Amino acid sequence: MTKASKTTPKAAAPASSRIVRAFRWIGQGRLVAIVFMLGLVAFRLLDPALLETARLRTFDFYQILKPRERAPLPVVIVDIDERSLREIGQWPWPRSDVADLLRTIGRAGGIAVAFDILFAEPDRLSPDRFGRSIARLSGEAAAELDRLPNTDTLLAETMGQMRIVVGQAARGRDTAQNAEQPGTPVAFIGPDPRSHLITYPGLLRNIEPLDAAASGRGLLSILPDLDSIVRRVALVAAVGETIHPSLSVELLRVATGGNAVAIKTDAAGVRSVVVGGVEVPTDPRGRIWIHYTPHDKARFVSAVDLMRGSFNVDRIRNHLVLVGTSAIGLLDLKATPLDPAMPGVEVHAQILETILDKSYLVRPNYALGAEIVLAIALSLLVVILAPILGAIPVLFLGMAIAAATVGGSWYLYIEHRMLIDVVYPLMTSFTAFMILVFLNYRREEVQRQQIRSAFGQYLAPSFVEQIARNPERLSLGGETRNLTLLFSDLRDFTSISESYKSDPQGLTTLMNRFLTPLSDAILRQGGTIDKYMGDAIMAFWNAPLDTPDHAADACAAALEMVRRLAEVNAARLAEDERAGRTHVPLRVGIGLNTGDCVVGNMGSEFRFDYSVMGDAVNLASRLEGQTKTYGVTIIAGAETARGAADDYAFLEIDRIRVKGKSEPETIHCLVGDAKMRRDPAFLEAKTVFASMLDAYRSRDWSTAAAALTRFEEIAPPALAGLVPAYRARLASLSMTPPGPGWDGVFTAETK
Repeated sequence: MTKASKTTPKAAAPASSRIVRAFRWIGQGRLVAIVFMLGLVAFRLLDPALLETARLRTFDFYQILKPRERAPLPVVIVDIDERSLREIGQWPWPRSDVADLLRTIGRAGGIAVAFDILFAEPDRLSPDRFGRSIARLSGEAAAELDRLPNTDTLLAETMGQMRIVVGQAARGRDTAQNAEQPGTPVAFIGPDPRSHLITYPGLLRNIEPLDAAASGRGLLSILPDLDSIVRRVALVAAVGETIHPSLSVELLRVATGGNAVAIKTDAAGVRSVVVGGVEVPTDPRGRIWIHYTPHDKARFVSAVDLMRGSFNVDRIRNHLVLVGTSAIGLLDLKATPLDPAMPGVEVHAQILETILDKSYLVRPNYALGAEIVLAIALSLLVVILAPILGAIPVLFLGMAIAAATVGGSWYLYIEHRMLIDVVYPLMTSFTAFMILVFLNYRREEVQRQQIRSAFGQYLAPSFVEQIARNPERLSLGGETRNLTLLFSDLRDFTSISESYKSDPQGLTTLMNRFLTPLSDAILRQGGTIDKYMGDAIMAFWNAPLDTPDHAADACAAALEMVRRLAEVNAARLAEDERAGRTHVPLRVGIGLNTGDCVVGNMGSEFRFDYSVMGDAVNLASRLEGQTKTYGVTIIAGAETARGAADDYAFLEIDRIRVKGKSEPETIHCLVGDAKMRRDPAFLEAKTVFASMLDAYRSRDWSTAAAALTRFEEIAPPALAGLVPAYRARLASLSMTPPGPGWDGVFTAETK
C-alpha cells in the first residue's frame, strides 16, 4: 500500500505534463485552423451555390483545355437557320413544307428523325384554317380552300411512314394529361427511381394527330446548372408519376427498334439508363455529363438546301437526324462550357455523340468522400508543417500541394474521363494556412480598419462621410423621411435591343450613352441614384443629406433628363444619316412622387445597401408606367406637384387608381419650368383641359369631346399625347356609359 501510494503521483505527473506540452505544441493557431477545417467539411456537405459553381467551372476549364475529339459519327442536324428563314419565310412554316422536308430526309436515307421543335397548335397556314381567317372572302373561294388537304393531316401521314420522334416540353405548372396518349414504356432494374429524378408538374405535347403518328416522344427541355450553363442533361425525367425519356434517348430507341427504355438503380439513385442495348452511366438523378466538342458547322445541313435538293445525300444517309434551329430570333440558344450560345439542337446532338462514342464523363459516387478526405489530409499537413517551416519552405510546400492536387485531377480527367474537384481541397488547405498567417500577424500588429476604406468603394461619398462621423449608423434599419422619388424607363427597349441582336456590344455602348447623361442630370440636382435596372433608373432626393426643395429639384432633374435625351437623339440622328441607317429615337418615361418613406441600410447582416422603400416608392414606379397610357413624358403625383407648383408648369391630367392601390391619386403632367408656367398659350391650354376634365367627371361626354378638340388645337407638343388617350376613353364611355357608382377615377389595369 505504501509503495503504491508513493508511486501513483509519480506516474500521473508525467501524463498531465505530456498533455500540457501537447496543447502548447498544437497552439492556438493550429486549434483554430482545425476547427475551421471541420467547419469547411460541413460547408462541403451543404454544397452552397458558390462552391458548386466553382467546382463546375473547374470541370468546364478541363473541357476547354481538352474537349472531346469529334469522330465521324452518324448524327446530323437539319438546321432551320437564318438563311432558311430568309429564303423560305418566317417560322412557323406551313406543315406541308415540313412534310416535304421529312420526305426529302426519308428519300435520302435518314434512319430516324427527331424534332427539337414543338407543334403544340394546329397549323394556322393550313388552307382550311387560313381561309376562315380572311375577312370578306367569297363563299366560292372559301369552299375551294376548304377542299384543299389539311396540312396537319399531310404531316401526320408523312410522319406515320417514317421513324419520327417528336419533342415534348416540360412545364412548370400542371397541365391536363390524357391517359390514352401514347408514351414510352420504361422498365426499372432495381428500386423505383422516381424520388431521385428531376420532376416537372406538367407537359406540353404536340397536337394529337402528330403525337399519334410519331414513333416516339422525347423531352426536349434542358435544365441548366445554377449559372445557366448546360453541363448535365437528364436522360429521363418524371412528369407527375410518368417517366419520359429525353429527345436523344428516344431517338436512339426508335432508331434501334427498341420497345422500352430501362433504368438501373440502387440505394443511391440512378446508376445508368439502357437504350438500344447500350448502358449509359448517369449521376443519381439520371443526368449525363455531356462531353462537348466545340461548335462545329459540319454537324449542320441547312433546311433550305434539303427543300431545294442542293445537298450531299451522304450527309443524311444512315444518319440520325435532328431537326432544330440555330436562328437567333427563335431563341433556342444554350450556354455550354465551350460556347456561350450553342444552338439547343446541337446540345442534343452532342448527347447522342457522347453516347455513340462512349466518351462519357463520369463523376463517381465516391467522389464527395474522396474530396473531403483529401481536403482533411492536405489541411492537416499544412497545420502541422507551416508553423515549423520558414517562409520559403512553406511557399514551396504550398506550390507542391497545389501542383500535386491539380495534376492528379487532370490525370484522372485525361486518362479516365473522371471529374474530381480540386477547388474544395485546395480552398480548405489554403484557408487553414491563411488562418495561421492571420493569427500570427494579429499577434504582431492589430490595426483598426478605416471606415472610408471599407465602404468608400460601394457607397455614396456623402454617406461614407456621415458613417465616418457616426459609426453607430453602420447597422441594419433606417429612418422615416419625406422623399421625392424618380423612376425612369426607356420606351420600346425590346425592339431597340432586337435591332442590335448581331451587335450586343453596340447595345451596351448605346445604353451607356443613354444612361450617362440622365444620371448626370440627377446627380447635378442633388439626387441619390438608388439603382439601375437594365435601362431603368431609380433615384431619390432628401436623403442621406437634407434637401429642403427636394420636389423642385426632382422636377428640374426630370426636365434636364428630357433635354439631354433630346441632345443624344440629335447626335444619333446625324450619325445614322451619315451611315445610311434607319434612325430609331430613344424615348423615356419618367414618374415622380413625393411621400414618407423608410430610407437606410436594407439587406442582411452580411450584405446591405443604402436604399428606400415605402408606398410612395411603389406609386412613383406606377406613375412612370402610366406615361405610356397618357402619351406624355413626365407624370408627377399630387404631392410633388404641390411642392413644386411655384416653380414649374403642371397640368392636372386625371384621377387614377393605380394597380395595387385602392386610394385614387390626382396626377399631373410636368410640362416645363417657370417660364412655361407663365406662358399665355399654356395657361389657355390648361384652362381648356380643366374644363374637359370637369365635363368628363360630370358625364357630359359631348361637352368633354368638344373641349378636347379645342385643346388639341392649342396644346403644346409635350401634351399632344393626351388627346388620343382621352378621345378613345370618351368614345368608349359614350358607347357604354358607366354605372351609377362611377366616380370619375380611372382604374389602371397595368403597371
